[in-house]
Amino acid sequence: MASRKQKKAARYDKLRDVPISTAMSKTSIIVDASKYIEELKEKVERLNQEIGTSQASATSQNQLPMQVTVETLEKGFLINVLSEKNCPGLLVSILEAFEEVGLDVIDARFHAKIIFNWKQ
Repeated sequence: MASRKQKKAARYDKLRDVPISTAMSKTSIIVDASKYIEELKEKVERLNQEIGTSQASATSQNQLPMQVTVETLEKGFLINVLSEKNCPGLLVSILEAFEEVGLDVIDARFHAKIIFNWKQ
């Protein structure tokens, strides 16, 4: 079983790898990680602005209205995209957009709610 000191050292090594830091002191590792988190927050804000801009232009072009939310999690982000209408290829387009900006998608889930209207 690893000692508490070994576990802590392993955590610092993982933290150093996240922002690709070359720092050796614990303080420098934390500072580099904090800067990296700030950069990610700014990137999320820019993406939210771009999404808002594209939503405005999409709505003005009479396209599908969508709701996009972004939550910061402990180990990444949770991005929800909700659309009331069927939009073939939407998931692929979203994944391609993330890839273009250098984001790695670790888990993608899709849920479709189908409503049938039956008239006699």
